[in-house]
Amino acid sequence: MPPRPAAPGAPGVHAAREDAPLLTAHRAHLVGCRGCGRVWPEGEARCGRCGAALHTPDRASLQAVWAWLLAGLVFYVPANLLPMLKTQTFAGLHGSSDATIFGGVVQLLEYRNYGVAAVIFVASIIVPIGKFIVIAWLARVAGRPATVEAAHMRLRALEAVEFIGRWSMIDVFVVAILSALVQLGFVATIQPGPAAASFALSVAFTMLSAQSFDPRLIWRGLPLRNRSDRTAA
Repeated sequence: MPPRPAAPGAPGVHAAREDAPLLTAHRAHLVGCRGCGRVWPEGEARCGRCGAALHTPDRASLQAVWAWLLAGLVFYVPANLLPMLKTQTFAGLHGSSDATIFGGVVQLLEYRNYGVAAVIFVASIIVPIGKFIVIAWLARVAGRPATVEAAHMRLRALEAVEFIGRWSMIDVFVVAILSALVQLGFVATIQPGPAAASFALSVAFTMLSAQSFDPRLIWRGLPLRNRSDRTAA
């Protein structure tokens, strides 16, 4: 008759610690492929599935994240200070006007186009500023100890930045469409202002900053089950 298994509380039997650090690819000496997601031993140079070069996550890669983010922030300033649209009626005899992003939102509110004003305000002001803050926060805490919940929160923040990145060019699209449609010669013309190019560059640099962030840094040396693991990791 086979012996009965010992109870978890019996002497000589060590139950698994519920607060022990979880096993991650970094702790298992594995490296994940950023192309297809397959994991390989740390000694491998290339992924056997997709052929992409393998490299371990390193906080030194955050230098590219900070560089692209700073470039996007630099171009975001003139994008809000310079005119986005230049409108001219009757070849300038009836006057011409320049509108910045915020000035355009104010004008739309004056014409009671609240929906369009809200879309422009959120897409051109709230979203870019939010992306700057989130990317800077991710680069600041990347690779640092955290609980499981905190690690998942960082991952969701990165996914949110990547998701809303596709909607960041809506202001540039509006300018391009208006410039193409409203070309009535002597009567009225609309031309893009210098802020359009600055805003497009700011969005492009911010997207490059998000793409340069290595999501594996979120899990390097973590997740930890609770805060007491910070001293054990």
